[in-house]
Amino acid sequence: MSIKKELSASLRDALLSTIQARFEKNSRRHEGLSWAPIQTKLEASPDKLGSLYDMERTGGEPDVVGYDEKTGEYLFVDCSAESPQGRRSCCYDLEGLESRKDNRPEHNAVDMAADMGIDLLDEDQYRALQRLGTFDAKTSSWLNTPVAVRKLGGALFADFRYGQVFVYHNGAQSYYAARGFRGSLSV
Repeated sequence: MSIKKELSASLRDALLSTIQARFEKNSRRHEGLSWAPIQTKLEASPDKLGSLYDMERTGGEPDVVGYDEKTGEYLFVDCSAESPQGRRSCCYDLEGLESRKDNRPEHNAVDMAADMGIDLLDEDQYRALQRLGTFDAKTSSWLNTPVAVRKLGGALFADFRYGQVFVYHNGAQSYYAARGFRGSLSV
């Protein structure tokens, strides 16, 4: 269950300033887009601002990576160089977490993302992100896993090594200090 929080005016302004600075510094990620309409949409969406704040506070460094002409929504994605620090060492989902007999981590990626109001990246989104820079050269990130794979006990994760994206599988109950998850948010 996602907990909606309204940010104080000072926290909101600081977040918008941080996101705007990142937007302006990384124009290659969103060619042809300008900040003013994005800020207007964000200011009109306090729940989305709360989710964006959660992405930022957990180390995701969210940035705009696209615009959907059909829906009129901007897509924010975690653009931190490595998997967000505040979202590592987690199993894939609750079922994977509960199946662990020993050494259970505190969280799982699917529920953390839902609590933050964001979606896990899927394989296509992850590959698209990698076209914008180099991400996860030392870490890895859980991916939204197809139901057929999950029914068999597995979950997908990906990273960037040797100049290319690798997508792998693991048991959903596994977790590693260098594996977290990246999320997306449509505003």
